[in-house]
Amino acid sequence: MAAAAAPSGYESVLCVKPDVKVYRLPPRQSNRAVRAADWQLESPDWCGRLRIVAVDKRLWLRLEDKTSGDLFARCPVDAFPGVAIEPVADSSRYFVIRVQDDSGRAAFIGIGFDDRGDAFDFNVAVQDHFKGLKQEAEAEQAAKEMAEGPKLDLSLKEGQTFRIAINTGRAGGESGSGGGGSRSRPKPAGGGAGGILLPPPPAPGSRHGQVKPSTNSDQVGLAKQQGGGGGLGWDTFQ
Repeated sequence: MAAAAAPSGYESVLCVKPDVKVYRLPPRQSNRAVRAADWQLESPDWCGRLRIVAVDKRLWLRLEDKTSGDLFARCPVDAFPGVAIEPVADSSRYFVIRVQDDSGRAAFIGIGFDDRGDAFDFNVAVQDHFKGLKQEAEAEQAAKEMAEGPKLDLSLKEGQTFRIAINTGRAGGESGSGGGGSRSRPKPAGGGAGGILLPPPPAPGSRHGQVKPSTNSDQVGLAKQQGGGGGLGWDTFQ
């Protein structure tokens, strides 16, 4: 198989797998699914390394010699899943790829990995590339539609004015200084330990309801009772 020249452009290496095996495919029977069990897996036709490279927006699979890095074959991938990469029906570690040389001739070969993790990394690297291209295309389309769409003109035309009403009232219903709003008085503390409780009204017909006016003699007698007979007496007030 003729080696193909590397495509020109900025290259981004997405994945490198140092151990990949290549198999010659037997003739395909009608539309039957490809099976890796038909490839004589114990005798691969070539062993080397695989590099997945993105050149601009196109993806390439490169089969290279492990030691010298010489190119054995390359596979351009335009879409995934697609005709360029096809998984087999009986294993997740083997794939059919379409390689192509400089003259445009194409051939299908089988590749496989001994480690299932290498096959998983191969799948993810290819999927992520095309997922990124899809998101980039969607972003470009959205930006284009926004640029081509009608623009909203919010500028003031000549002679147009507008007013802004600003509410300067304070919280709690109080108006600013100089306003006519009334202020509520603070309520006296009542019902507490220091409050004054009025006595209950007397029963009808009770003599306790009549208040007897106090006299000086009563006050002097009360003073004598509290003082125990000592101190100030009645003679003091005469």
